[in-house]
Amino acid sequence: MAGLGFLVLIAWTFASAQRGALVAPRSIDQLTQEAVVIVRGHVVSAKVEPHPALRNLTTVLVTMNIEETLKGVPAKTLQFRQYLWDLRDQLDGARYAKGEELLLMLGPVSQYGLTSPVGLQQGRFRIIRGAAQPAAVNGNGNLRLFEATAERAQIRGLKLSPGVTALARQNHAGPVPLADLEDAIRTFAGSR
Repeated sequence: MAGLGFLVLIAWTFASAQRGALVAPRSIDQLTQEAVVIVRGHVVSAKVEPHPALRNLTTVLVTMNIEETLKGVPAKTLQFRQYLWDLRDQLDGARYAKGEELLLMLGPVSQYGLTSPVGLQQGRFRIIRGAAQPAAVNGNGNLRLFEATAERAQIRGLKLSPGVTALARQNHAGPVPLADLEDAIRTFAGSR
């Protein structure tokens, strides 16, 4: 009986760790390079529904009002469809909440009209507004977000701002100033 309990505990641990899947850590320069579209805005709606053509696929259709386009063609709104393979994501719309402010780094749209944040939760930043300056944190808590960023910027001949350079030197997890995150993205996207 104890052995069965242990197996259930192990299975539960792995199942809870798989929400959104496990992917190799990526730094901000890698995420920026992989993204086709990078925007900051507010979620207007998130509707879980079957894919229009592939009825067996559960998706979330997200609509956002865009305040800032950091990479890609500027637009006032963005609508994208993301595949949901995890039951928990299907139950809560992959945690896209109406009114939530996000910075999204989206990958290319597939032939089936599907996309998702690059690096999954790594390319999805929740914006935190409070007493201090606005901050951003991704689904991995910004773990390794600035790892080796300064070195790769130097190799590419890019000059990082003092704020981004400080983040790259510290290279710790936790929220980062939104202005510095956007500055890093603009630098690596070549739009600064």
